[in-house]
Amino acid sequence: MLKGIGASDGYGIGKVMLIVEQSLSYTPREIADVDAELERFRGAVDAFCDNTMEQADAIRKSTGEKEAEILMGHIAIIRDPFMGGEIENLIKAHQCAEAAVEQICKMFIDMFSATGDDLTMQRAADVRDIRDGLLGILLGVQEVKISDAPAGTVLVCRELTPSMTAGINKENILGIITETGSQTSHSAILARALEIPAVLSVPGAVSALSSGELVIVDGNRGEVITAPDEAALDEYGAKREAFIRERRELENLRGKKTESADGTEYELFCNIGTPKDATKAVEADGEGVGLFRTEFLFMDRNALPTEDEQFEAYKQASLILKGKPLIIRTLDIGGDKEIPYLGLAKEENPFMGFRAIRYCLKNRDMFKSQIKAILRASAFGDIRIMFPLITAVEELRAGKELVEEAKSDLKASGIAYDENIAVGVMTETAASGVIADLLAKEADFFSIGTNDLTGYTMAADRGNSDVAYLYSPFQPSVLRMIKRIIECGRAEGIPVGMCGEAAANPKMIPLLMSFGLTEFSVSAPSVLKVRKNIAKWTKAEADAVAEKVMAMTTEAEVTAYLETVV
Repeated sequence: MLKGIGASDGYGIGKVMLIVEQSLSYTPREIADVDAELERFRGAVDAFCDNTMEQADAIRKSTGEKEAEILMGHIAIIRDPFMGGEIENLIKAHQCAEAAVEQICKMFIDMFSATGDDLTMQRAADVRDIRDGLLGILLGVQEVKISDAPAGTVLVCRELTPSMTAGINKENILGIITETGSQTSHSAILARALEIPAVLSVPGAVSALSSGELVIVDGNRGEVITAPDEAALDEYGAKREAFIRERRELENLRGKKTESADGTEYELFCNIGTPKDATKAVEADGEGVGLFRTEFLFMDRNALPTEDEQFEAYKQASLILKGKPLIIRTLDIGGDKEIPYLGLAKEENPFMGFRAIRYCLKNRDMFKSQIKAILRASAFGDIRIMFPLITAVEELRAGKELVEEAKSDLKASGIAYDENIAVGVMTETAASGVIADLLAKEADFFSIGTNDLTGYTMAADRGNSDVAYLYSPFQPSVLRMIKRIIECGRAEGIPVGMCGEAAANPKMIPLLMSFGLTEFSVSAPSVLKVRKNIAKWTKAEADAVAEKVMAMTTEAEVTAYLETVV
């Protein structure tokens, strides 16, 4: 059996089709005819965009508009004057087009990979896809095509790129296995949209599996069963049929309230990264947005977005939501996120350095511009402001003071805004948990970011495989921190939500219900599943589970017990 990340639920039984990547190697050379090389590069860009448009059309027909937007985004990236201009500058310095493409793409890949944020890191995969597509055209290498895969196929590759998925016939592909990717990667998003079970980040999958080999893909548990016997085939065949039935039943929850088995109602929101993502939240039946990451507005550019540009983005998202809540997190940027035009200094330990609210409070003009844009947009819907990485009360106070300054400026200019806009805190550090009682007296709401809260509490980098065993929200210390934050918020009468990945985890849901969480914010595809899981529990049942869990001393005990009750 091989282990990976279950990125698209379901069970698939089929024969392996290995996708072997073509070589994109070349010899860098100095070119003499700059104009000819520029034309060669521009011709490759035109061909890439034409190919990508065709692929987007294919995905639009097979899955839908929102999935096609992933590939349309590739066209926007390569057509961006900043990226194209930087590549052309290298060509003008007599580098060949291949080397110029690779160097500039590497700069963007490194920038996005360094963020530690799953959604932002996905942009690195997009740029890799663009790089490989351009290099393939420049080198005359044919793209990998999987449209001819026969019925009953399980695709196995190093990385499933959006461009590759354009050729997938979902009737023929029963499973996907890759060596890279995460639950938020575009390969995972597209696999879920196609309703194909997928296990990603399986080490050495391409070398471990052979074409024609029969395997079982368990997208729920993130497992690949090799050489299955008759008993395993029967077991997973039955699981597959039951899963398909359950998926149909989920649709019955669309338009229903999110409530427990004994009638307690909860807010079920979505996490988004762009204004267009608000449409996905509405389509998924989300009841609002619990986290709008604003970093994307600052990336892929060579200068700060203006106040008007930000205002239009926030306004657009709010109008799409039609009065549903929109919680906007102010800029979470810093030494861990390389945005060239910001001129950020390299830091030895960027995740504990000059980032998020710390950076913003030292760059008041930029921060005030963002706050004014949010305030202006608040005239068009239910918008709330959330500050990230608060570790001290004075940071919250300083942020709130700037909000009041921005309000005064707008009032003096006769510009409308919500005078009673809520200002909350993203509790994502051990410090914020310890002083949650103090913060709750001055914040209008809390939202728990479990990804960073787990990392900071456990002093464990989720990207470091050597300490991965520590990185779990089911660690007793993390559970105690979550419980304390919720209790402190409730004691002061403020709502407490969760926008980290743990909010969608079925094993975490009864604990959060027992602790008193009021709002769950998850990815759009998880909405109906979370609604179903909340509906399974009464408060008394959730309390009984939480009581046992909170008496346990190890993460292994906790997860083993929860496996038996969820």
